[in-house]
Amino acid sequence: MTALICGSFAYDTIMVFKDKFKNHILPEKIHILNVAFHVPEMRREFGGCAGNIAYNLKLLGGDPLPMGTVGVDFGPYAEWMDANGINRAHVTGLQDSYTAQAFITTDMDDNQITAFHPGAMDEAHQNRVSDASGVTIGMVSPDGRQGMVEHAAQFVDAGIPFIFDPGQGLPLFGGEDLKDFIDKATWVCVNDYESQLMQERTGYSPHEIAGQVDALIVTRGAEGSYIYTENRRLEVPAATARDVVDPTGCGDAYRGGLLYGMLHGMDWETTGRIAALMGTIKVGHHGTQNHGFDPDEFRQLYRNNFGAEMD
Repeated sequence: MTALICGSFAYDTIMVFKDKFKNHILPEKIHILNVAFHVPEMRREFGGCAGNIAYNLKLLGGDPLPMGTVGVDFGPYAEWMDANGINRAHVTGLQDSYTAQAFITTDMDDNQITAFHPGAMDEAHQNRVSDASGVTIGMVSPDGRQGMVEHAAQFVDAGIPFIFDPGQGLPLFGGEDLKDFIDKATWVCVNDYESQLMQERTGYSPHEIAGQVDALIVTRGAEGSYIYTENRRLEVPAATARDVVDPTGCGDAYRGGLLYGMLHGMDWETTGRIAALMGTIKVGHHGTQNHGFDPDEFRQLYRNNFGAEMD
């Protein structure tokens, strides 16, 4: 049972400015802005939605098959994937591009200034769903715009059910585009903000979206998540976090858990709780791929949080 996860790979360079941006940006001089921030703290993390989701599904013992386009600087990330047993058969390297990357500077007020370079990600359409075999479930996650459009159509042509997970790529699409994705998808997964944006752009309510797919999943951070099916809305509680260190990547961890439950034919209640626990485990660690656990530990955490067995 294999999940083909179409989406981005990226490096996230995260820097901390030990002051506040507002102390160094003069509003009356904003038209000639020229500032530099001294950032003594910096770390570089492996990221991107396809990479993050695949990492989390692999932690659970699933079989992820990520698909994406990367650049000439992908070597360290490739070594990391190999060390974690993640299949790179459909990670395509481009010699004239860099891997997508975000440069994020955070100040002491938790304000952020981010520069994002899409690089090889914009060539995601060079990969085709038909290049992969033995796929049980697909996912269209944030990627190059053309790649997202073409991969959705290719999943339909191949008869592979898939999750539409627009994430940060949602602003790339208008209402008619989103309606087309919903029409093609088997499931839709968004966070609460993206859900509101999708409703505004399509005119569909959550129940109307759920009526066109097998389920609409809406994550709500520390408040848990909703899973809408045609006839009901299931409220999935959040798990209790031991530490809240870094929320970045929690949504991708949730999606890894979601795929695991779906691949194993679990009911929505169990699947949603596995997904919720994955997000909670991730929030206790910096970066998106630095958490880990063994199967027995995960089952015990599930039991402690939800008062039930995972199976």
